[in-house]
Amino acid sequence: MAGARTHLQWLTASEARGLISRGELTSREVVSACLERWRARDGEVRAWTFLDPELALSQADAADKTDDAGPLRGIPVGIKDILYTRDMPTSFNSPHFQDFFPRIDAASVALLRSAGAVIMGKCDTVEFAVNGRRAATRNPHGLDRTPGGSSSGSAAAVADGQAPLALGTQTGGSVIRPASYCGVYAIKPTWNAVSHEGFKVCAASFDTLGWFARSADDLALLCDAFNIHDDTAPNFVGLAGMRFAVCRTPVWEQAEPATRDAIALCIRLLRDAGGSVAELELDPEFDGLTQAHMTIMQSEMRSSFQAEYRQLGDALYPELVGIMANEAGQSRADLVRAHDLAARCRARFDELAAPFDAVITPSTAGEAPLGLENTGAATFNRIWTLLHAPCVNVPGLRGPAGMPVGVTVTGPRFRDRHVIAAAGLLGEQIAGYARRPGSATKETATI
Repeated sequence: MAGARTHLQWLTASEARGLISRGELTSREVVSACLERWRARDGEVRAWTFLDPELALSQADAADKTDDAGPLRGIPVGIKDILYTRDMPTSFNSPHFQDFFPRIDAASVALLRSAGAVIMGKCDTVEFAVNGRRAATRNPHGLDRTPGGSSSGSAAAVADGQAPLALGTQTGGSVIRPASYCGVYAIKPTWNAVSHEGFKVCAASFDTLGWFARSADDLALLCDAFNIHDDTAPNFVGLAGMRFAVCRTPVWEQAEPATRDAIALCIRLLRDAGGSVAELELDPEFDGLTQAHMTIMQSEMRSSFQAEYRQLGDALYPELVGIMANEAGQSRADLVRAHDLAARCRARFDELAAPFDAVITPSTAGEAPLGLENTGAATFNRIWTLLHAPCVNVPGLRGPAGMPVGVTVTGPRFRDRHVIAAAGLLGEQIAGYARRPGSATKETATI
C-alpha cells in the first residue's frame, strides 16, 4: 500500500506512524494525500474554517528531517476551532470573533506539537461549541444530513479522509454524537484527563477535550501523547470470558429503531464471541441527571460567557441571551442540589460498573437527521458527561437509511485505557459482522 502511494489518506494514524518510523513513508506524503482529498471534497464537506496547505507541508517537512520518535511524529491532526493555536486564527465560528488570533497554543495543541504532530488546520464547530450559528460542515456519508455538533468539522474530516486524527470537545454530546453520525471512533475521556487550558469554556464542570480517529489503537496513540494511563494496564486478549453490561439509561424510550437494533446486535455479537452480557440498571436517583446537567451547565455558562454578554448583549444568539438572563429561573439552591446529585451518582456508577470489563450504551437516538440546522440531541450523552465517565464511540453499523450508527463503550472514571481496549475488541467484532454477505443491523435481543 505504501509502495504504491495510493489511498494514503485512509491510513490510520497508527499505520502511518509505523510506516514513517520504518522509513517507508514520509510525513509529506501523508499530508499531501490528505490535502488532495481536501481539495477534492472541501466544496461539499466543508470541514475546515482554516487550512493553509503550505503551513501544513512545512510542518511535515520539519517532521521528516527530525530523528525525534514522538508518538505522533508527522501525523496530521485537525483542531476544533475553539482551541487556541499560535499560528492559526481561532474564530469559535462566531461572527463576533472572525479576526481573533490568540497567538498561543492550547495545552492540548502544545502537547500534540511536542509529540511530533502536524497541526493540519482548524475544524468547523457550532458557535462557541454550544449553539447558535451552525457549522457549514456536511455529513460525508450523506451531504443532506448533519455531521452532528458541536465538533462537526472534526468528525467529518476524519470520516472523509482529510485527516486521520482530530481534536474536539464535549460538554453534552459534542464528541460522541458526531462520531456516531459520521461513523468514526472517538473518545470523551475521563473529565479533566487532559488540560482545559486554552479552549473556549462553556461549563467547566463538564467540558472535556476528546478526539476522533479511525481505530481504537489511534485513540490510545493520543492517550500516549496526553500521558493518560490507568492504574493497571488492560490485559484483554479477546472477547471470550469478558464481562459486559448493557445500560439502556433512563432515556431509552427515546431510542429509535436503528439504535435499538444496534444495541441488540452488539449483545449477540459479544455472546457469540464468548463474552457474557448482563443488564445494568441504574438507581431511580439517576433519573434526575438530565435536568441536573442542564442546571449546572446553564449556571456555569452565566459565568463563562459573562464578558461576552456585557460586551455584546443582545447581539449574541437568542438562546444564549436567554441563558444569560436566567429565563429558566434557576436558583443557587437548585445548583447545589444538582451538584450533590451528580457527586452521589458518580460514586454510585463507579460501583455499579466495577464488576464489568465494560458497559455498552447508545451513542445517539439513531441516524444523523436530515438538514444542517438540526445537529441532533445529546440525549444519550449528557448522563455520561455529567458522570465524568470515559466514553468511546464504536462505529461500523448502519441504520435503515444507510447512515452510520455507533454504540458507546463506557466504564468507571479513570479507566480510559480499559474502555478503549474493550471498544477495540467490540469494533473488530462489528467490522467482521459488517463484512459478511447480506449482513444487516436489525436484531432483537433480550438479556
